[in-house]
This record gives sequence, structure tokens and C-alpha cells, in this order.
Amino acid sequence: MSWEENVRRVVPYVAGEQPKKANMIKLNTNECPYPPAPGVEKLAAELDCDALRLYPDSNTTPLVNALAEYYHVKPSQIFVGVGSDDVLSMAFMTFFNSEKPILFPDVTYSFYDVWADLYRIPYKTCALTEDWQIRPEDYEQPNGGVIFPNPNAPTGVLENLETVERIIAANRDVVVIVDEAYIDFGGVSALPLLEKYDNLLIVQTFSKSRAMAGMRIGFCIGSEKLIGYLNDVKFSFNSYTMNYPSQILGVEAVRDDAYFKKTTAKIIATRERVKKEMRELGFSFPDSKANFLFASHDKVPAEQIFRALREADIYVRYWNKPRIQNCLRITIGTDEEMDKLLAFLKNYLSVYVKKA
Repeated sequence: MSWEENVRRVVPYVAGEQPKKANMIKLNTNECPYPPAPGVEKLAAELDCDALRLYPDSNTTPLVNALAEYYHVKPSQIFVGVGSDDVLSMAFMTFFNSEKPILFPDVTYSFYDVWADLYRIPYKTCALTEDWQIRPEDYEQPNGGVIFPNPNAPTGVLENLETVERIIAANRDVVVIVDEAYIDFGGVSALPLLEKYDNLLIVQTFSKSRAMAGMRIGFCIGSEKLIGYLNDVKFSFNSYTMNYPSQILGVEAVRDDAYFKKTTAKIIATRERVKKEMRELGFSFPDSKANFLFASHDKVPAEQIFRALREADIYVRYWNKPRIQNCLRITIGTDEEMDKLLAFLKNYLSVYVKKA
């Protein structure tokens, strides 16, 4: 008998590339193209390094309080983790323990099935429509929990609040997680539904709209009972999950609401302009309400474009998976970055079409 017989084996999540090249254009991991709020930079420069010898606040009290004030909820309704992946993973562990399968879309964030396999949670995927919409009736079957992003990733499609509520209302006997990593780019949050549904958990992140992917800050909002259960699991796993710099810099990011709204407005404006120009180049995509486009070309295979872009040090995301193997996910960068992308595509496609 080998010790390997008792190893828990899973197929891990594959994150987007993190190349470190000068003058590259990195549009593959949906990071914010702009720096964090000025207060974050100022406080980081003044950081008291002596404080690093001490354990951080295990309750992340300052950040929890700042988030509670911002979102007009009680601190006891906030849970903070090391990025939204940590929050989601903890939620899977805490709430998805039924023998019935959890439900999520077939084209969605590819960490969901990884966590399900890791924690031995049965799951079933529900096929999106041809135009990448959720069918709410698919979530009205017996299940052990529901999770879906809104807007969805990698499609960028936003479901309206009526669809979201229909799914929650049909599943009062399980926890429904709405993953709102991209909600700040033009969506309507499910936060107003919290007063009505104590089984709703809303997850958000600082990695996209608050420009702090490197600090790893995620959080969720739910009923006090849900958050209490999450904390019980967290403190059984690791008391000190969030480091001191992340906690104090996260507070500064929340405080500067004007900068936050200005930054997201710039990204939205760039996205809408790029949509128009991409269509003129022969690309099609769903109407994204995220900080990326999910694009395919009518003549050139996605993988071929992906490789050509990569050779030019322009990084986008490509998956060779069923239903999405002819799609590229392209993060919205600065106007300058997107202009360079568009110029490359225009030149590349014109050459390709001539050869064809």
C-alpha cells in the first residue's frame, strides 16, 4: 500500500498568466487598469512596520465597520476574507453539505467545480441559453445550494433583479450565493433583497473595481445567522486570515467613494467605446456589464487570435472548453491600452482576410 492512496486529488483551478514583461498589455485577469485610491498610496507609504511583528485583528474590525457603514448594514452582517475566492471557498465549506447537488451555470467561474471536487460536494451544472442567459426554472429543482455570478464570468451577462429574486425565492431551504465580483461596472446589486431573504449571501471583491487585487480583500454580506456560521468555520480554520496592511489599506479604499465611482465610470466609458469598435472589426459578444468583453470573431478562430496577440505581448484569456472554445475574454484596460489592442487587431485581421 502506498501513502499516495490517501492523497486528496483534485484538478486545480488555472489562473490567468502573470507575465512580468516591460511594455506588455495585460488584459487577461480583469484587474483594474488604474491605481488604488490616493489615500491607499499615502497610507502605504506611511505604514508602521513595527506593527507587522504583531498578529493582526482577527475580526478585521476596522474594515468590517467601514464596509458596514458603506453598505448600510450591521457589522455582524459582514464577513471579510483573503480575496473573494477565500470567502467563496469558506462559504462552500460552511453551507454546501447536503447529499443533494449544488447548482451553478455550465459556463461560469471555473473555480466553482474545483471547490466542489475539493470538498466532495455533489454538483450539477445548468446550461445557459444560446445568448448566455440563466434559465431561472433550471434552479427550481431539488438541490443542496445555488451559486451564480452576476454579472456572469466569463460572459459578462447581467441578470435582472427579478430573475435573481426568482431563484432565491424558489430555494428558501438552501443558501443561495450571488457572486457580485463585477457588479460595480453597471449592474444592480441584490443587496436590497437581504431584508427579505435570510438565505441570501452576496459576495464582492476589492480586486476589480477597487483596484486592489494585490492586497487580496474579499467580503460577503448576509443575514447575521449566515455570517455567524461563516465565522465559526473561519475560526476553526485560521484565526488570522487577513494581514494588517490589507485591513488598514482596505479601509482607505472604502472611504474614497468619489475616486471609486470616477474609476468605474472611466472603465465603463472605455468598455462602451470598445464595444462599438470591436463590432466594426467583425467581433460579436454579449452585452457585457463587467470590466471585460467575451468576444468571438466571425472569420478567425479565437485560439489563433489569442496566440497572435500573445506574440505581440498583448495578453487576453482563452479557454479550450466546450461552448466557449471560440471566445476570448478581454479585460478593459486604459484607453491607450485598448487603442493598441484595436490597432493590432485591425492590422492582423486585414492581413488574415487578404490571405483567406
